[in-house]
Parts: sequence; C-alpha cells; structure tokens
Amino acid sequence: MAFTLVGLGALLAGVLPRMLEHRPLSMPIAFLGLGMLVFLLPTGLPSPDPLAHPQLTTHLTEIGVIVALMGAGLKIDRRVGWRRWSSTWRLLAIGMPLCIAGVALLGWWWAGLVPAAALLLAAALAPTDPVLAADVQVGEPTDVEDNEDEVRFALTSEAGLNDGLAFPFVYAAMAIATTGVATSLGPVDWLTRWLTVDVAYKIGVGIGGGLLVGWLLGKLFFRAPSNLRLARHAEGFVAIAATFLAYGLIEVIGGYGFLAVFFAARAIRAAERTHEFHGVLHNFAEQIERLLTVLLLLFLGGAVVDGLLAPLTWPAALAGLALVFVIRPVVGWLSLRGAPGRPAEHWVIAFFGIRGVGSFYYLAYATGHADIPQLDLVWATVALVVIVSVVLHGIAATPVMRLLDRNDERAPVTTEREPAPTGTAAGATVGVAGRRPGSAGPVDCRHDGPAGREGRDHLHRRRVQR
Repeated sequence: MAFTLVGLGALLAGVLPRMLEHRPLSMPIAFLGLGMLVFLLPTGLPSPDPLAHPQLTTHLTEIGVIVALMGAGLKIDRRVGWRRWSSTWRLLAIGMPLCIAGVALLGWWWAGLVPAAALLLAAALAPTDPVLAADVQVGEPTDVEDNEDEVRFALTSEAGLNDGLAFPFVYAAMAIATTGVATSLGPVDWLTRWLTVDVAYKIGVGIGGGLLVGWLLGKLFFRAPSNLRLARHAEGFVAIAATFLAYGLIEVIGGYGFLAVFFAARAIRAAERTHEFHGVLHNFAEQIERLLTVLLLLFLGGAVVDGLLAPLTWPAALAGLALVFVIRPVVGWLSLRGAPGRPAEHWVIAFFGIRGVGSFYYLAYATGHADIPQLDLVWATVALVVIVSVVLHGIAATPVMRLLDRNDERAPVTTEREPAPTGTAAGATVGVAGRRPGSAGPVDCRHDGPAGREGRDHLHRRRVQR
C-alpha cells in the first residue's frame, strides 16, 4: 500500500500541474486533500503523526527544504547587489523580525503560550516557504540578467534566505525552554553567546562556507579539464551532490546549512552565468523537489485526519490566522516602502508570504532537541497556518499573477520599440513564441505553468532590451 501510494503520488505529480494550469487550484491543495482521503480509508498505513516521529519528520522536511533552496538559488538571474536586491533586504531585515515579534506577542499574550513556546511558534512561522511557493516564483534560469519581475524575484529570493535566518530564533526558544542553561550562564552571558555564536558565527559560516563550496563546484563544473568538466555531460543529478555537499560540510563545522545551500547555488550560477547546464541542474532539482512535496503533503493530510489539529484552541487559531491575514501583509507592505515596484506589486509580495515545509522542519528539530511546554498546541497552530496558506495562496496565485502580468504588458514602454514579428501584435501575451539562446524549442506563453513563466520572462527580456 505504501509503494502504491508513493507511485500514485509521483504519477499525479507529473500530471496535475498540466491539468491545473488555467485553474485557481494548486498542486499542494490537491495532494493535501488526497492525503486526507487516503489516511481516512482503512489502508493499514502507519500514523503520520509528526510528534510521534520527530526524527523522521526532521529529516524528510530537511531534505525537502535544501533541495528547494538549491533550485531557488540556481533559477534567480539577477546578480546579488544592494540595490538590485533592495526588496529582499527589506523583507529580511524589517519584515521578518517584526513578524516574529508580532506572532510571539500574540502567542504569549493572547493564545496563552509560555514564552519559549510563543517564541518557537513565531520562529517556525517566520520563514516563507521555497517548497510550496513555486506558483509565485521565477521560472527556470535564463541567460539575460534582471529579466524577472519584482514580485516573483522578491518572493523567490526571500524564501531562499529566510529559512536559514530564522534559525537563531529557534535556538533562542530552545535555550529559554532549557532553564538550566540560561541559569548557569546568566542572562547577559547567554545573550552574548547567542549573538556571537548562534547569530554571527553560524550565519557567517553558512554564507562564507556556501560561497566557497559553490565556487569550488563551479570550477569543477565549468573550468576543469574537459574529461572532468561535468557541464559537458549534462547530468542533472549533480544538483543533489552539490546540495548535500554544501549542506553537510557547513553543518559539520557549525554553520547554517540552509544558507550554505542557497549561497552555493548562487556561486555556481556566478561561475558561468549563461551556460545551459544551469537549466539542467535546476530542472533535476525541481523534479526531486516536486516528488518530496507530494510525499510531505500526503503525510500532512494524514496527520490532520489523525488528530494533529485536536489540541488547537480558538485563541491560538486566531493568533495564527492573524499572521496570514494581518501581520504579514501589513508588515510586508510597510517594509517595502521605497523599494522598487508599484504599490500593487508591494501588496502582492506582502500577501504571498506562504508558510510550509520549513515551519515543520523547525518544529520537528526543536521537538527532538528540547523539552518545550505546550508543544502539541504549537504544532496544531502551525499546521493550521500552513493549511490555510496552502489553500488561500494556492487559489489566489493563478488569478493574481495573471492580473499582474496583464497589467505589466499594458504598461507603456518609453524607449523605442522594435518592430513586431510578422502576424503578431507587439506586446501580445497570447500566441507569442520566441527562442532563448541555447534552448531546444520555442517558448510557449499561453500557460501559467513553467512554460508560461518562461514565456513571460522572454517578453520581459524583450522590454528590457528595448
């Protein structure tokens, strides 16, 4: 039965994206519902309760997140820079800490959680998810810089970075729960150690180590002698090798592996920006990510029908929903004041703060490493937020992004326009075909799936060039 379920899920992972392209329904919604249905039937499958299997939950979610981070780092075309990534820095430096503070305050004051549990709830819900946010992220790698629209770029880069940056707050919650550590060190010494080790050292090692690993892998991929140059062979599974190497090596020396994977991907991309091997790596990572997403969502659906939401209280539920409907949209919009893009784009970025697999990883990690009170209530609250986010953002993603794309195409072009291709109106969004250098075929702009995103990237590149 388990093999049958996994096989069916893998098959549907290949079929459903094409069936749902024009509909306000996402693949995560479908698999969440399928997981509920399967585990309601008398199949004899074991209980997928994450509280009963924290180690297994930790490793499954861990792999899902790092594979998604590698894919996110590879597909961003825009070079890292202070101005180019202005929206990202604002969301990370302003938006994320304010979201953590707001959720922690509501969890303690309104939901009745003890301080350690309230901070863990806020830290787990802080990162936006690179796994479940594919519908609002940039498409596959291209050979033209700065071709992404601001909404997709900001959401992709934010999700690539905030998974690692939320980890210090998880460590803080664990330390507060372990009262003996705080008592033996004293509040000042504990705060100093947290700032120097959990924040400065681990973040620095994660970023620096990831860049170093990515730089070395980039040399191997693109600069090694021809018989060793992996880019010549177009073997996509090398993306998994790069992911596990960057994550494992940096975790061994005490850094944040999530940051290492993302920055390793950026370093690999910088080694040879226009090579088609980046597309091969990204596509393989995306396929593995989709399979893992299917498995995790089936388990989540099963955990829900198995009673994961049973400990939920109304105050905790309202605190979690406040993050989705109030805190993230307001804080995200305020943090983007003065950032590139139109006000409508800022609202879309602020609204699509999708929560998902990363939140479960942090909870599972804390469950296995610290004795935190009210943990079942924290799990139930996070599960509710993730389910609401999957359904709400999954339904809204297609119409909202389509409306943004339509408005973007209507925006006037002030520079000189090139002649339209024969039989095609300039700036049309339907039926336009182009060829990306190094690609195998035409770009289809008629869909909102991966091909549609690539087509929109093509149209945007033409506007930039004009």
